[in-house]
Amino acid sequence: MFANMDYVYEVYKEGSFSKAAANLYISQPALSATVKKIEKKIGMPLFDRSTVPVQLTECGKKYMKTAEKIMDLEEDFQCYVGNLNELRTGRLTIGGTYLFISFVLPPIVKKFKERFPKIKLNLVEANTSQIEKKLFSGEIDLMLDNYPMDEEIYDKRFFMKEALLLAVPASFESNKAAGAWGMTSEDIRQNVHLNPEVYGVALKLFENDPFLMLRSHNDTRERVDAICRRAGFTPKVAFKMDQILSVLSYTEREMGISIVSDTVVKGFPYNRNMIYYKIDDPAAQRNVYFYYRKNKYFTKSMAEFMKVAVEEKAIINKNI
Repeated sequence: MFANMDYVYEVYKEGSFSKAAANLYISQPALSATVKKIEKKIGMPLFDRSTVPVQLTECGKKYMKTAEKIMDLEEDFQCYVGNLNELRTGRLTIGGTYLFISFVLPPIVKKFKERFPKIKLNLVEANTSQIEKKLFSGEIDLMLDNYPMDEEIYDKRFFMKEALLLAVPASFESNKAAGAWGMTSEDIRQNVHLNPEVYGVALKLFENDPFLMLRSHNDTRERVDAICRRAGFTPKVAFKMDQILSVLSYTEREMGISIVSDTVVKGFPYNRNMIYYKIDDPAAQRNVYFYYRKNKYFTKSMAEFMKVAVEEKAIINKNI
């Protein structure tokens, strides 16, 4: 009954069906028929047509008050949508593991907040499976991760590449057999390991060293298992851990060797007592994506966050 309230409003404003029809660019009979259809649906007249100008009935007055409230709400909503499109309001929730929240996202978040201070930006930190559940339920808008997600459910946008490296305490004897291919964490920050002229190390040289590993059902662990299998040995696992940061931390304390991502190495403070080696194996390379629900509306704030992320990527790759 409020679908054509603008017709009723125009008659009320002009006090005349003929003037209202002219303003609406329709014929007077068509306008009268539309208003009568509304009155029939309500069950009583909105106008007293015996007066000149026409007057609202008591029911008509209540109808107009309700219509004006609806029009105010529509105007408020239009303003909200305009502000949303111009990023003067709204919210955005980004999810990721501790690694990405701590080492990758900070410069992106900082730049985004500087550029769009009115957007309420939330960060959700958890493990990959927990973040994926929140992405599926709609609790978060974007998820940054290196784990391959179900492409039947999620769309993705490429963000950056990661390389897995062998991390060895400098005090370990096995470094001597590895020759001159060892790199420092500063070399990794300068992306020396990405130079095609830098060769990978023969991992079998380290097969007798204790290995620090992530637990099973983890992308990094699956890759490490495959890399070692193709290198011709089974790692002698000393400890299994839940976080890659813990793995590198214990490696730095000479508890064993490990395979970690260059993202982690770049994020850790410089340690002259560590040596890193490139790994020549397909599983040592992987992509990091921003994921979002398939068929979900890709908002302006999501698009602008991705734009800032791409702008900051070169800085992140060097200065994580």
